[in-house]
Amino acid sequence: MLAVDLGQSGTRIRMSDLSISSTRGKLAGELPLAALRAVFASTEKLSAEVVSLSCSGFFGTVSDPAPFLALCNEFFGADKVAVIDDGLAGFVGALQGSNGVVLSIGGGVVSVGGRDGKFAHRDGLGSTFGDEGGGFWLGKLGITKALAARQGRCDEPSFLEFFEAQLTSYDNLVIRDSSDAASLAIASAQTLLDAADAGSPTAISIRTEGASLLAKTVIATWLGAGGLRDDAPEIAIHGGPSGNSSYVRAIQGFIAADLPNASFVSARGDNLDGAQWIAENMLADAPPLLRWGNEV
Repeated sequence: MLAVDLGQSGTRIRMSDLSISSTRGKLAGELPLAALRAVFASTEKLSAEVVSLSCSGFFGTVSDPAPFLALCNEFFGADKVAVIDDGLAGFVGALQGSNGVVLSIGGGVVSVGGRDGKFAHRDGLGSTFGDEGGGFWLGKLGITKALAARQGRCDEPSFLEFFEAQLTSYDNLVIRDSSDAASLAIASAQTLLDAADAGSPTAISIRTEGASLLAKTVIATWLGAGGLRDDAPEIAIHGGPSGNSSYVRAIQGFIAADLPNASFVSARGDNLDGAQWIAENMLADAPPLLRWGNEV
């Protein structure tokens, strides 16, 4: 069994003791199938009967698994494929069966909750219309404010100092609404969070707004899974920007104001762990977040 986690910032592949990481992820505006083909074409030759695919870019509704089965048959000789919204893979990997919500923050945002077998999916809507509080959102606002500071349109002129390297990269972009621009925004999220930790009022304001938006996403996920405000769900927050403890504490604080009995836990695993567990244990479709493709 081969497990794959396709994200916006890269892809990871695991088969038994073999682990492969690629910086090639799902580009802005790219469909998961095309992104996977690009990744597999640059991956060493492998063989597997079952392939489990955790993918960014489904927006909560997994598409027809047949093309994914054909792709995995072409590259790995697979005759069975699990196609999984990355939010569900993250939920399963992090909580391993407990009732609660898993908030995955990378370049984008996806939140999946489960309560006694009922699942809910929130955000994961893409950077143009969603992914509020995620890496793209943070970095994009940071660069936007830094550009404003450079033009004298920001109340904190010194904010520009935090983003000097990012603005050099921005100036070097040939097309400023391209996938390279999106990648720059995602990579700039950490700069924004570092600026907030350094006391920048502009950065703190962005961080606070992002935390509030993410908390609302978590609460909506729990209620959507049939949870109640006085329940005690486990809440796990993982992904790149969650490495900043100040951001996590802010998110948790907003959540606790609405779900006072929530228990904040560390993720017990990640999307790749979830993809592997699903392939071994969830052998039936769980629409719209999981669909199986089988060779007839």
